Amino acid sequence: MSDTFRALVARGQNDVAFETKSLGDLTGDLLIDVAYSSLNFKDGLAVTGKGRIIRRFPTIVGIDLAGTVLESSVDEFKPGDRVLGTGQGLGESDGGGYTTRQRVRAESIVKVPDSLSFDDAMRLGTAGLTAMLCLLALERNGMSPGDREVVVTGAAGGVGSLAVHLLARRGFKVTALTGRPELEPYLRDLGATSIVPRAEIESAKGALQSERWAGAVDTVGGAILANVYAQTAYGGAVACCGMTASHELNTTVWPLILRNVSLLGVSSLKPSKALRNEAWQRLADDVDRDVLGKLSRTEPLSNIFALADEITGGRVRGRVLIDVRN
Repeated sequence: MSDTFRALVARGQNDVAFETKSLGDLTGDLLIDVAYSSLNFKDGLAVTGKGRIIRRFPTIVGIDLAGTVLESSVDEFKPGDRVLGTGQGLGESDGGGYTTRQRVRAESIVKVPDSLSFDDAMRLGTAGLTAMLCLLALERNGMSPGDREVVVTGAAGGVGSLAVHLLARRGFKVTALTGRPELEPYLRDLGATSIVPRAEIESAKGALQSERWAGAVDTVGGAILANVYAQTAYGGAVACCGMTASHELNTTVWPLILRNVSLLGVSSLKPSKALRNEAWQRLADDVDRDVLGKLSRTEPLSNIFALADEITGGRVRGRVLIDVRN
């Protein structure tokens, strides 16, 4: 095994470049032979410097990774184990997945379910975990398939695409909200029963609007979240997990106290290991592998700078699997 490897390293907010690193540069409980990573909105912000994602410099970028354990100093994992990591500080305060070798804290890693390949695990990645955490939150709030539809905002993005698919697989009627009407066939293939233009919801008015949705998965924030929340029916819930449109939320308590609507915060950054294991097993059980292949594409790590511009510019459809060896 070579002592050196290539990695994408951030040395400052706007100083990101490929470097040759050595194993001696790494610290952590597990040494992993990284097979794949993925492209998330956070990765785009980190690579372009458009967002303050990285909290410690220098750091290897990439909030997702999947690969094989080469060395372990803990009993939980042994060499040969297939593992994955999402969030938990990877690519932010700890070294991330845009590399062929990485050492990580054991707490940040879970085992890959037996039925998932490495590439499928990273086609899901943080986006898949987040979408499943939203679904679990809605289910635990009492939501089940019924006559009213569930709306997914930012439906053509990574989290949105997977949320549409996962909800449809569980029997929900899904409305996909998007600002890209040309992607209607793609969204219907994922399982959406109807498509709503983003502008229709974004321009709606009123703190308490006509009841429309059984619930929602919101990935965008801002006026869209406020209006979806105001349109949610009695006893419904909105799982909020993103802010690709805005971090602001200007609303009232009326849906809470007049309709018993729940606003559920969902974070994939630090869920417990037990919850991560549950979510990943549900993903392995619920996801249609053929659909997963259709909603993703594979790109080499060498294209990461162009890809980062693409995702922060809102031009990525679905998921991007990153081949870290190319």
